Amino acid sequence: MLRLQGGEGADWQPVSPKLARVRRVTATATLLPVSLALAFSAVHLWWWLAVGAAVLVLLWAWLMWLLGVQVRAISWAELPEELAIRKGRVWRRLVTIPYGRIQYVDLTSGPYKRQVGLADITVNTASPASSGDIPGLPAEVAEELRVRLAARGEAQRAGL
Repeated sequence: MLRLQGGEGADWQPVSPKLARVRRVTATATLLPVSLALAFSAVHLWWWLAVGAAVLVLLWAWLMWLLGVQVRAISWAELPEELAIRKGRVWRRLVTIPYGRIQYVDLTSGPYKRQVGLADITVNTASPASSGDIPGLPAEVAEELRVRLAARGEAQRAGL
């Protein structure tokens, strides 16, 4: 397993940088109305609610940076016997899914992700602990990967 940790011998593929934009828009759509409501309340009701609005603005600024870091930390690799997915910079997580354990592969894409051409892959196994997901793949890459993983899973289960 040293080849996975060091990255040698594996062709690691990053997810699309557009995923950071999608996550930033989602965070902004969530925090902006609350910040505006607090700011309005601070002006018209209690001035100390401005502290809450300021805290939310700082949280928003921190999230804009953090979401980019998180997305750059997601990568995946198709190895001869398994799919490897790694995430995280501080709390690193590496999931390997043997092709023979794959039961089915889901491809999902919400309205905004579809608009920017992204899709998510979820690889399901009998055990939730060995399942994994790859968010933010270009839609055509996600579809090709879904087909390849399903075929490899079927071939491994059949003993070929």
